[in-house]
Amino acid sequence: MYHISFFLICCCLFFLVIPHSKFSTIAATSVDIIDQTCKKCADEFNVISYKVCATSLQAVPVSHVTNLQGLALIAMELALENATNTLSTIEKLSNKSFDPFALVCLKDCLQLYSDAITTLRDAVGAFLRGDYNTANIWVSAVMEAPTTCEEGFKEKEGEVSPLKNENYNLFQLCDIALCISHLLKYSGSTFLTRCSAT
Repeated sequence: MYHISFFLICCCLFFLVIPHSKFSTIAATSVDIIDQTCKKCADEFNVISYKVCATSLQAVPVSHVTNLQGLALIAMELALENATNTLSTIEKLSNKSFDPFALVCLKDCLQLYSDAITTLRDAVGAFLRGDYNTANIWVSAVMEAPTTCEEGFKEKEGEVSPLKNENYNLFQLCDIALCISHLLKYSGSTFLTRCSAT
């Protein structure tokens, strides 16, 4: 499946998901939606960092004029961007001086992240088709990549992962996407009504 650009998805969210007549209302309450969404996710999923959630979502302009579906999609696209950037980082690190064990770990991480990128693209496509269950399964599968990558370095005592931050961020972004999808499935209507009531 080909990769749908982040810009194109943002445009689709802006023009299709958000009615123009409600633009000013949504823009005024968007920060509250992001804030409440991230607080709820941090409360319900202990591993989710409120700071990472809020900072990541608020950094994307279109997040300020979207809804929960849009936020979930943005989180997936941010995860995809993270995985793509990390793949480039791994390729650069592989050309530097590391001990043989670390180089093997980097090679494993390279494959894990390559697979994660493909799976995230499929997840985004499934989400855009409204197949949230499939999207969630694939996003969950992607979370194994940073976990396995990080654990690989820990197999040797004293070895420090050069990808600790990247692995943490990918895991967080995937978990945020899953949490928002969870909110959509189980309490979306109530949550959206509460967030937009101003």
